[in-house]
Amino acid sequence: MIKNYIYDFGNVLGQFYPEQFTAHYVSDEDTIKFISDIVFDRLYWDKLDEGTMTDEEAKELFCTRLPDELKEVSCKVYDNWVNNLIPVPGMEKLVKDLHKNNKKIYLLSNISTTFQNTCRNVEWMNELFGCFDGFVFSGEIGLVKPSAEIFEHLLKKYNLNREECLFIDDRALNIEGAKNVGINGYLFDGDADKLREYIEL
Repeated sequence: MIKNYIYDFGNVLGQFYPEQFTAHYVSDEDTIKFISDIVFDRLYWDKLDEGTMTDEEAKELFCTRLPDELKEVSCKVYDNWVNNLIPVPGMEKLVKDLHKNNKKIYLLSNISTTFQNTCRNVEWMNELFGCFDGFVFSGEIGLVKPSAEIFEHLLKKYNLNREECLFIDDRALNIEGAKNVGINGYLFDGDADKLREYIEL
């Protein structure tokens, strides 16, 4: 029986589409793509998720790839991406309904310490995270999905029985990582109603 629901964040709870973030500050489509491809390059974001790179280091590095006239706006895009996150449709209500039904809810996300330190400043996330029983942020602990270590860290931190957990993520590789340590997995495709039906809520 599933008692614990473990959520990824990006494209499960919050929409993570770099070009949407950039479009708040830039109107030209080609420039939006150009900036987004550089600012949100996994070359930096993987290290941010691992906690091995700071915001200032990331900005310094990506600015070396930008023309002078785009450096300021690109840093603005980076500095405000958390503020510009919006929820995945239907997921706020699903989480709140699970909470009302006395289910335990956890967050397990490959995400930077910047997100960890600022997400509660955004009203919808502050309200949503009030339903959660625990959090594991990769940037804080230096472990990332799909490693077995990060799943074991969550289980140990919150004393969870792995057979009673369902992990919900939008990446098949991460679902496999969960299954490899005995945690049930659900590959999320953006359809909150389908997930609701799956968990019989």
